[in-house]
Order: sequence, then C-alpha cells, then structure tokens
Amino acid sequence: MRDSLVLPFSESESLIISSDNSGGIGLKENDFVQVPYEIVGYYSFRVAVMECLSVGGNPLSVVLHNFCGDEAWEGLSRGVKQGLDELAMDFPITGSTETNMPLLQSALGLIVIGKRRNDRIKQSNHSRKIALIGRPLVGEDVLKQQEWVAPLFLYKSLCELEGVEALPVGSKGIAYEWRQLDRSGEGVPSYISNIVDIEKSSGPSTCFLLAYPLYLEEEIKRQAGTLFIG
Repeated sequence: MRDSLVLPFSESESLIISSDNSGGIGLKENDFVQVPYEIVGYYSFRVAVMECLSVGGNPLSVVLHNFCGDEAWEGLSRGVKQGLDELAMDFPITGSTETNMPLLQSALGLIVIGKRRNDRIKQSNHSRKIALIGRPLVGEDVLKQQEWVAPLFLYKSLCELEGVEALPVGSKGIAYEWRQLDRSGEGVPSYISNIVDIEKSSGPSTCFLLAYPLYLEEEIKRQAGTLFIG
C-alpha cells in the first residue's frame, strides 16, 4: 500500500496527494535534532515528492503546515525550492503558520499535490529484479553521511524509465517496503541484508527500492553508480 492518495477526477486523470511530517527537528531549544529549517523543509519535501513520483504523479504544488514559528517560514520555503531545483521543477508553495500558540518543539506537515494520467501506471510483463539505491539513514546520520543519500534527480530519472517501479524507503525500513514490490515472496536477498540493516528506518527516504526489467540493469547501474546494490 503506497503512501499517496490517488483520486480519479475524470476518465483520463487522477489527483495525487502525498504527505510527510516531522517533529522535534529544527532550531527550538527542545528539538531532538538541531538543524536549520532549510534542511527540515528540504527533507520533508523530498519524502512527499518521492511518494508522488512513485505512483506516476506530476507534482503541481506544495502545502506547508508550519508549527515551527513565523521566523521558520523562509527557511522551510528555501528547502522546498532546493528540492524543486534538483528536480528541475518550479511550482507554487502555499500553506499556513501557527502563530497564536508558541510550541516548545518544531513541527512541520507538508503535502505535495499532483496529478497523473490514468494510463500512466502499467505493469511490465518482463522478468524483473529489485535493487536498493542509497542507504538507510536517520537523524544526524543523514547529515554526516551525505554520500549515501540517493539524490532527487536520480530518483526522478529512474522513475521515468519504461517498466520501472520505484518505492521510497521510510521509517518502516527496507524489509517492509520490499514486500510491497516482491512478487516472489522470497524476501530481501542476503547480498543486500549483509550490507545494510533492512529493518532500520530510512528517515527522510534517503534510499529507495527499484523494481526493473532485467534489460535495464546496466543503464540503472550507470546512473546510480556506487549507490546501487542489486
């Protein structure tokens, strides 16, 4: 079950609603992870837009639910714009800020709204394989091990390959998401579980799974480089 809501509104198109939230991450004294709000906005946008792209959506706008305070809005917006730049996209950002009640910790909800053609998602009839792109990281490790974070532009590029199905890995870990793609029921192979912790949270989707026809493997390896495990 994907984390995006797909709402058909005509015979040819559907509305896509994808979301993410974070709490205790920001610049307030009681936050568990101290980072600029630009980083909070970027990684929250990253999760939601990856979910949208994973179901074939074309993102159209971003909605921010900002509980970090008025002063955080600019940084959160800059983070979203950084993600848009990586995707070579440009669409509006809107939302609201809680200013009546100051909170002790930072909190953010983010929604990406998009649409897709109803014929966009088609199952490939080819034999396919599943690979892991990137590594599961959470908390401060996201900032300390940037070299293992799968870039947004790479995710978008691989999503656009014919017959490919991509699935971002979040807090439930690789093993959980693998079951959503695996038709064989054999589970995560040892050549992946021996390298990474398949139960570990991947935080803001620092890695993703890719199911693809075998004939695309060399092209995927070329694009993903050292981030490819498959």
